[in-house]
Amino acid sequence: MKYILIVGVTSGIGKALAHQYAKEKHPLILTGRDRVEMERIASDIRIRYQVPVKVKTIDAESFDTHSDFFASCVEEAGNLSGMLLVYGHMVDQETAQNDFTKAKIMIDVNYTSYVSLLETAARYFEGERSGFIGVITSVAGDRGRKSNYIYGSSKGALSVYVQGLRNRLYASGVHVATIKPGFVDTRMTYGLSGLFLVAKPEDVAKRVHKSIRKKYDVIYVPGFWAMIMFILKSIPERVFKRLSL
Repeated sequence: MKYILIVGVTSGIGKALAHQYAKEKHPLILTGRDRVEMERIASDIRIRYQVPVKVKTIDAESFDTHSDFFASCVEEAGNLSGMLLVYGHMVDQETAQNDFTKAKIMIDVNYTSYVSLLETAARYFEGERSGFIGVITSVAGDRGRKSNYIYGSSKGALSVYVQGLRNRLYASGVHVATIKPGFVDTRMTYGLSGLFLVAKPEDVAKRVHKSIRKKYDVIYVPGFWAMIMFILKSIPERVFKRLSL
């Protein structure tokens, strides 16, 4: 089997996806910032599933290194059958709107770095005329709300970008999936108030894996978020702007 590249494997969803694909004996390239944690995850997967696992570090904000990073992944793997981007960064709305430095980091990680990596990856998969790309965005990007509109805008912009990328790569036989989680029990959401219907990363990974295999274009996880966001998007702006959400 060809390798699957996972960018952001130390996230809760990234780790769960690594285990999900390893169960099917897919060799993996696990990438992120924390080398020690990645080596721990890799060792566990090698022993548990008896599959080849490679580890590489990446700095999402070092845009000028992304091309060489991806080329080295391809060189080490030989070929890639797919790529999953599952990292992210969030600061609370009050901090983001009062400190643009921190808001910019969030935007650069959640949007700019994705575009940088995906444009490089797109050229590769376009040339291969096969493969899949799965990209984590968020239900927060479906409609701007005062409680998290800066974070939401970074995810909303990413969703529009991925939609265009899917349109571009369709003719090359490359499947591009937009993955929109609701609230998931991860380090990024730990301690946040007002969360409801919180999903486990393992359940998210199972749905994402199954949905990509079926070549779904947009994947809400858990699935009920599709209806929740449909209702929210259907509220007229003259009414929505008065709501406290």
